[in-house]
Amino acid sequence: NTYHQCTTAFMLGNISNVQSIFIVCGYTDMRKSIDGLVAIIKDTYDLNPFDNSLFLFCGRRGDRLKAIHWEQDGFVLMYKRLEGGRFQWPRSKEEVRDITWQEFRWLMEGLSIDQPKALKKVSQRDV
Repeated sequence: NTYHQCTTAFMLGNISNVQSIFIVCGYTDMRKSIDGLVAIIKDTYDLNPFDNSLFLFCGRRGDRLKAIHWEQDGFVLMYKRLEGGRFQWPRSKEEVRDITWQEFRWLMEGLSIDQPKALKKVSQRDV
C-alpha cells in the first residue's frame, strides 16, 4: 500500500546506502549524545560527519554501541545493547578505522573484525 511505501522510503536510521563505515577504536564515553559524538568525529579524527558514512562507538563495558549517521535533514543516533555477550571491539589504539560491510556484519554478530581465516580481497596479482 502507499503508506508502507512512503514509510519505507523515509525509514529512520536506514544505513543500507552508506558509503563508508568507520569504527572508533578504544573506549568512548557512552554518555555522549549526538553533539558530543559529532565533535569526536570532527575534532579528534578530522572526518566529515555529514558524509554518507556510519560512525560506530563503543563504551568500556563492551556490551553497548552507538552509531551516528547523517540523513540529509538531521543526524540519526542508533543505540544497541547486547543482552548476552560483548562486542569484539578493537581496543589497541585511539584511532578511527574504515571497515567493510563484511567486517561490520562480523562485529554485529559478536565476532572480531580481524578474522584470521577469512579470505582477504586481492586488488592486484602478479603473474
